[in-house]
Amino acid sequence: MRYLSVCSGIEAATMAWHPLGWEPVAFSEIEKFPSQVLAHHYPSVPNWGDMTKFQEWPNADVDLLVGGTPCQSFSVAGLRKGLDDPRGNLMLTYLAIARRYQSRWLVWENVPGVLSSNRGRDFAAFIRGLEECGYHAAWRVLDAQYVRVDGFARAVPQRRRRVFVVGYLGDWRRAAAVLLEPQGMHGHPAPSRQAGKAVAPTISARPTGGGGLGTDFDLDGGLIASTGDVAVAFNPKAGGNKTIGKSYLEDGTSYTLDTDCTSVAIATGGWAVRRLTPTECERLQGFPDGFTDIKPNGKPTADGPRYKALGNSMAVNVMRWIGQRIQHVEKLAPAVSRRAA
Repeated sequence: MRYLSVCSGIEAATMAWHPLGWEPVAFSEIEKFPSQVLAHHYPSVPNWGDMTKFQEWPNADVDLLVGGTPCQSFSVAGLRKGLDDPRGNLMLTYLAIARRYQSRWLVWENVPGVLSSNRGRDFAAFIRGLEECGYHAAWRVLDAQYVRVDGFARAVPQRRRRVFVVGYLGDWRRAAAVLLEPQGMHGHPAPSRQAGKAVAPTISARPTGGGGLGTDFDLDGGLIASTGDVAVAFNPKAGGNKTIGKSYLEDGTSYTLDTDCTSVAIATGGWAVRRLTPTECERLQGFPDGFTDIKPNGKPTADGPRYKALGNSMAVNVMRWIGQRIQHVEKLAPAVSRRAA
């Protein structure tokens, strides 16, 4: 599979699909730091830059178009201007790129708010646009914390719900086969998780109140708590001073938390919440440690651009799952190559 990635960011798609043997034709990214990350990790892949200038891009044989156009205009927390917001109009640019390259597959990602933006009219306009370009689509909200796939047996420890649209040129059944699993179509869906009924205590009540932190702390959702000035976490794989049995370093900083770290000890002192480290954010999104620590121009990588780039990225495990599903459908029903036709 040869794919064109727009709004590439730091390329969760390529991180997810490289093990499948898929090849990126080109990226499209304009922000400075993500572009530096792409150039660092994928120097042989061209970055075609501004997607609104797609008419100036070279012709190419593309099997799949992937991208997550900016979500600000469709976020519940945003102003909800929808397609009236120029950033939202990049959704229409995505459609124009799909029309030009006519890849047989496409994958599009956005926040769940896109489904209700402008009372659903904006999303309906996008689906109609796909139909006008020759695509039939299926869509589904996927939560990264539940997507277990090769390389991500425990998914990722954060709640991250996103809408994924998969389209196929001329055949709705293939798109549906990727996203819609049979067990959810027979009228007997798996039971949903029940919300907990316990009331969370106040910060001051936690050391003694019911429902407090305790010694077992679930990191699902990316929650980080700390005691005193540092988080005290038991994880023998995370480094630290093992010789004296402490769960933190000599300078007082805690281990880096990861998905294997499921316990936090209660210590004396006040309660605090610390910022996630860039390494932890990389793990939350499914990237390798240090993926964004590229030291541009030989200088230390600032944390701010790393946080922003990772926050805007897709979750690698979800993209791996979608890629594997597409590959499976391709094997079951091989596509007729346009180039051969």
